[in-house]
Amino acid sequence: MKTYDVAVIGSGPSGASAALKLAENGISVVLIEKETLPRYKTCGGGFVYRGRRHMPFDVSSVVEREFNKIDIYFDKAGIHLTSEREEPIISMIMRDDFDNLIVEKAKKAGITLLEDHKLKDMTFGDSIALHTSKGDIQSKFVIAADGALSPTAKLTGWEETRYLIPALEYEVEVSPEDFERLSKEVRFDFDAVPLGYGWSFPKKNHLSIGVASARRTKIDLKKHYQEYLKTLGIKNIVNEQFHGFQIPVTPREDGYFRKNVLLVGDAAGFADPVTAEGISNAILTGVMAAESIIEAKLDSKETEALFDTKLSKVLLPELKTGVYLAKLFYENEKARHFLMKMYGPRFCEAMTDVFMGERSYPTDIKSRIGEKIKGAIFDKFKI
Repeated sequence: MKTYDVAVIGSGPSGASAALKLAENGISVVLIEKETLPRYKTCGGGFVYRGRRHMPFDVSSVVEREFNKIDIYFDKAGIHLTSEREEPIISMIMRDDFDNLIVEKAKKAGITLLEDHKLKDMTFGDSIALHTSKGDIQSKFVIAADGALSPTAKLTGWEETRYLIPALEYEVEVSPEDFERLSKEVRFDFDAVPLGYGWSFPKKNHLSIGVASARRTKIDLKKHYQEYLKTLGIKNIVNEQFHGFQIPVTPREDGYFRKNVLLVGDAAGFADPVTAEGISNAILTGVMAAESIIEAKLDSKETEALFDTKLSKVLLPELKTGVYLAKLFYENEKARHFLMKMYGPRFCEAMTDVFMGERSYPTDIKSRIGEKIKGAIFDKFKI
C-alpha cells in the first residue's frame, strides 16, 4: 500500500489547488479522481475576478470570454441594473479545461494523480487507509474536495447540516443570430424563478443557461427554464445538453476537521449564499487547508487549530452574513423590488465590488437590521 502525507479527494478547483500548494512545499500528495481527466463538470462556469486575481498562475488560456460589465434584471418591477469595471468582472470557463489546467500544474509540481479511482471506504487509525475501486492508498491527512455530495464527508461521519438548493444548467447552442445578440451580455434575472434566479453566460460558441431556486420548495425548474428562454428571446434550439445539480449555500454546522480529514469547497458548504458562486471560495479554502497542513508541519492538532483560525478570520463571518442577506433578498419579492427601486444602482455596485474582491459582506448586519434595514445594509457597504 502506497503511503502519502496527504490524499486529496476530487480534482476540481479546490482539490487541485490544494494539491498544487502542498506539492510546491514538499508535501507528498496523491490526488484521487473517480473519473478520467479532462471530464465535463456541471457548472455555469462564471469565474469572478476575486477568484481569478488570487490564482498563482495565468488562466487566460482556458478563458473563453471576459466581461467587464454585468446586467441584472428584475422584470416584474421593470428594473434593469448594470455595472462596469476596468478588469473582467466575470471570466467564462468550461470546467473540464479549467480544472485540468490546475491539475497539470500540480502534476508538474510533483503530485501523484490517480484517475478512475472511486473512493469506496475509509479505515481510520494511526493513518487513514483509503479503499478505492482500484486498490488501497494510505495517508496521514485527507482533504475532501469531492463536491456537494461528498462521499468522503459521509464516510468520515459528518451528518448533513448544509442547506442545498436545486439548480438546472443547460449548455445551449442557438441560431447565429441569437448567439450574436446574447453573446454580448452576462445577465442575471432575479424574477425568472420564484425564490431564485436565472442566468445566461455566453461561452465561446454556445450559452450556459441556468435556473436555480434559493429554497427547497416544490418547484418545476424545467418549466421555469422554458419560460426563461422566452425571456431571452430564444425560439429555436440547435442543440441542448441538460444537467441537474445541487448547490450547498450554507456552511456545515458541525465543523470542517475531524479524524485528520479537512472539508473544503462545496463539501464544506462554502459557496456564496447570495449568488451561489462557488469556484472562488473553493480555491480559497483548498489553499487554506493546504497552508494549515504545511504551517503545522503535519501535526494534527496544530493543523486543526490553524484551519479553524483561517476559516474563522477570513470566510465564516462573511458566509454567516451572506446566509442572512440571501434570506432577506429571496423570500420577500415585494420588499426586494421596493429596495431595488430605491437603492438598485448602489446595490449593483456593491455586489460587483464583492465579485471583484474589493469588499466582503458586512459581518454585523443582523444586529443592525430592525427598522433601519435599508440604511444598515448600504451604510455597511459604504455606498
